[in-house]
Amino acid sequence: MQKSRRRQQLACSLLFGLWLPCCLAQTTPSSTRAATRTPSPLSTPSPSAQSQSARLKVRLSGYPRKHNEGRVELFHQGEWGTICDDDFSIHNANVLCRHLGFVSATGWTHSAKYGKGQGKIWLDNVQCNGGEKSIELCKSRGWGNSDCTHDEDAGVVCQDERIPGFVDSNVIDTQVDENKIDGVRLRPVVAMSRKKLPITEGVVEVKHRDGWAQICDLGWTIKNTHVVCGMLGFPHERKVNKNFYKLYLERQKNHFLIHSVACLGTEVHLAACPLEFSRPNATSACRGGTAAAVSCMPGPLFMQSNGLKKKPKTSSNVRLKGGARVGEGRVEVLKGSEWGTVCDDRWNLQSASVVCRELGFGSAREALTGGRMGQGMGPIYMNEVKCLGQEKSIWNCPFKNITSEDCQHVEDAAVRCNVPHMGLEDSIRLTGGRTRSEGRVEVLRSDANGTQGWGLICGETWSTKEAMVVCRQLGLGYANQGVQETWYWDSSNVTEMVLSGVKCTGSEMSLSQCQHHRALSCQKAAAKFAAGVICSDTTSDLVLNAPLVQQTVYIEDRPLHMLYCAAEEDCLSKSAAKANWPYGHRRLLRFSSQIHNIGRADFKPKAGRHSWVWHACHGHYHSMDIFTHYDLMSANGSRVAEGHKASFCLEDSDCQEGVSKRYECANFGDQGITVGCWDLYRHDIDCQWIDITDVRPGNYILQIVINPNQEVSESDFTNNAMKCNCKYDGHRVWLHNCHIGDAFSEEAERRFEKYPGQLNNLIP
Repeated sequence: MQKSRRRQQLACSLLFGLWLPCCLAQTTPSSTRAATRTPSPLSTPSPSAQSQSARLKVRLSGYPRKHNEGRVELFHQGEWGTICDDDFSIHNANVLCRHLGFVSATGWTHSAKYGKGQGKIWLDNVQCNGGEKSIELCKSRGWGNSDCTHDEDAGVVCQDERIPGFVDSNVIDTQVDENKIDGVRLRPVVAMSRKKLPITEGVVEVKHRDGWAQICDLGWTIKNTHVVCGMLGFPHERKVNKNFYKLYLERQKNHFLIHSVACLGTEVHLAACPLEFSRPNATSACRGGTAAAVSCMPGPLFMQSNGLKKKPKTSSNVRLKGGARVGEGRVEVLKGSEWGTVCDDRWNLQSASVVCRELGFGSAREALTGGRMGQGMGPIYMNEVKCLGQEKSIWNCPFKNITSEDCQHVEDAAVRCNVPHMGLEDSIRLTGGRTRSEGRVEVLRSDANGTQGWGLICGETWSTKEAMVVCRQLGLGYANQGVQETWYWDSSNVTEMVLSGVKCTGSEMSLSQCQHHRALSCQKAAAKFAAGVICSDTTSDLVLNAPLVQQTVYIEDRPLHMLYCAAEEDCLSKSAAKANWPYGHRRLLRFSSQIHNIGRADFKPKAGRHSWVWHACHGHYHSMDIFTHYDLMSANGSRVAEGHKASFCLEDSDCQEGVSKRYECANFGDQGITVGCWDLYRHDIDCQWIDITDVRPGNYILQIVINPNQEVSESDFTNNAMKCNCKYDGHRVWLHNCHIGDAFSEEAERRFEKYPGQLNNLIP
C-alpha cells in the first residue's frame, strides 16, 4: 500500500515537473516570440461572462497623456492588467472608448506608447467587430492567456466627445495595490470620542480577513500620520499622547498585520507607501513597540467643537465648483479679482491632493480631467501644474501660464477629495421609488421619550434647493427634482408628518442644517403630500455670456403699433396699459443673451411637450413660463424696471467644435440646450429687452437671472445671475463690469456695488 502511494507521488512529481516549465514559458519574455508563437484558438465569452460585462472596469493610464487617451487597463479578479497589442485594431479601440463614455475612437497605439503597465496582461489577440458592448465580449485567447510582455501594451485615443448622459468619467485615480490594504480606520479608545463624529483620534487599524488588525509603531513617523489622516478626510495631523495609548494598549490583545510603514508623506493612500508585513510565524511581531495611534485635525466644515481658540482657515483663492457632493468639483483659482480654471495637462493626484488639503479636506481620491465637473467660462490661469504633494497651496506649485491656444475649457481639471465619515446618511432615507435614487423622503426623529422613529416631511414648501441637500446627504449626486406629492411612491408604513416649512439654501451638508418650523404646521398632512426627491448623477449648468450683453446693449424707441404681441405676453411695464395705443412709443433697453450649458447633462424644460402653451401671436410654443428675469435696479436693490422672457424657443443655436446640435424649435421639435452648446436670443427679437420708458437718468445695476424659479435642475445656481453697472443719461446707455454672479472676488464685488454715482443716483 505504501509502495503504491510512493509511485503515485512520484508520477505526480514528474507530471508537475513537465507542466511547470510550459506554464513559465507562456509568461516569460522571449526575443524570438514572434517567430516561435503558436496561436491558441480564439475563445468567445460564456453566458456568465456576458452577464458580468456591465461590471467590467476599464481605465486609461500612463504618461504623457490627455484625459481621452492612454494605456488600456482592465480590472479582473481584483487586479488591474493590460491588453497586448497583437491583432489590435480600431474596432477594439471603438469598443473600449464607448465603454469609457466617449462616442468613438480616433486611433490606437502599440508598443507601450504610454509606458509599460504592471501586473497581469489580461487579454491577447483581441478581435472585435466594433459593435460589442464590452471588450470581454470580443474574441480573444481568454483571460490571462498571453505570451506578451508589457513592451506590447495597447493604448487608445478616443474622440473628445462624450456620449450624452454617460455617468462614469475618465479619472486619474489611486492606482495602488489595494489588495494589500482593503480598508483603514481609526478605532477610538476614549469613551466620549466613540459617540462623536467624525472620529479624529484613535488606533490605526487595517482590514484583515473578517476583522481588523493593527500596525506596529516602531519607526512610525509624522509622515505616516499625514497619509493616514489624508485618507480619512483630514487635512492636518496633531500630536498624540503616546504614553496614554501605550498604557491602554498594553492591556489589549493586538494582532499586528504590518510591521513597519515608511511613507514619504505625499502618498494619497497607505497602500502606496513601502510596507513590511509581519511574518506569520514570528514570535513577536512588534517587539518593544505597540499599536500605532494618530490624531487628526478636521477641516472647518467638519469641526464639532466650538472650544478652539484659533480655528484653521481654508484658502480664499482656491475653490471647487459644480460638484454634487461635499469635497468635489471643478478647480478654480483666484488671480487678481477674477476666478479662473486649471488646465488638465499633467494633472495628477499629488496636485489634486494639495488643492483638497488647502480647502480643508483630506488627500485626493480622484483627479478628474476633461471638464468632468462641467466647464468654466472665465479665464484659464494654470497649465501643467506639478505639485510634489507637500505644498501648502496650489499657487506654490510650479505651473505654466497659458494662452487660449494651449487649453480650452473642455480640459478643465477637477477633484474628488477624501472627506470624513459623518454618518449623515443614517438619519434619512428614500422609500417607494423605482430606483435607489428616487422616492419619498423619510427622516429619523426622536420623540419626547427619546424613542427614535421615521417620519415624513410636509411637501408644501418643498423645492429643488431642499432636494439638493437630500441628494447630497445620501451621496446620490445632484437633485433632478423636488416633488411635493408622492402618492405614487406609497410603499412604506410611515404615515406621520414630523417636519414642515423646511427651507434650505442648497449648500448645506444635511437637512438638519436647514431651517424648519418649530411646531408642525402642514395644511396637507396626508402621506400622499409628503416631500420626495429624484436624484441624478449628472445635470445641466446654464451660464450667460456676460461680455456679449455688454457689447450689444443699445436703446430703441419702438412704436406702440409694433408691440401688440409683446404686450400680450406681458413684456412691457405696467404704464404701457395706460398708453394711447397705437400712438406713441416705448423706450426699450435691448441686448443679446447667449446662454451656455457648461454642465454634464442637457438642459430640458420641466414640462413635457404635451403641456407646452401655443402663442398664436408670435407663432411659437412656450415650454417654460419664465426662463429669464431682466431687472434694472437701484443701488439699494429695488427694481426700477423689469422684464421677463418665457422660453418660447429653447434650442441649440451653435455648439463647440465636435458637439452636434440636438434641439430645434421648428416643426414642434424638442426643446433644450445640449451640453457644450448655447442658445442665442438676439437683441432684435420680441421681449429681449427691459422697458425703461418710466426710468429717470442715473446709475443703476442691470441684472439678468436665468432659470430664476429653479424649475430645472442645475449643478450650480450661483452662476445663474449676471450683473452690470448701467449708466443712463436719458439718451444713451453704457454697461460696465458685466460679470457672472460668482466670477469676481469678494473685494471686487464690494467695489462693484460702490460704483461711482450709484449710491446717490447721479451721473458723474
